[in-house]
Amino acid sequence: MPNMIQTVKRQRQDIKKRANNVGQATSMRTSKKKFLTAAKNNEENANELYVQAVKAIDKAASKGIIHPNKAARDKSRLSKKLA
Repeated sequence: MPNMIQTVKRQRQDIKKRANNVGQATSMRTSKKKFLTAAKNNEENANELYVQAVKAIDKAASKGIIHPNKAARDKSRLSKKLA
């Protein structure tokens, strides 16, 4: 257990930030999976789901949850599935 007040506060903040980051990453993976299943089944809403997935990937990359190179790689793979 930390002794300094600043350290206790930092731990509280880290718990909140981690919960937020995990939620962001989970929603990104969910949107990717929704698009992949729609693309696999040739559904007509695949374009909408593609846009949502790319938006979620960009948001995660901008917040530092995933590396920008991983974001570019994921978007490239999704666009191949769309075409």
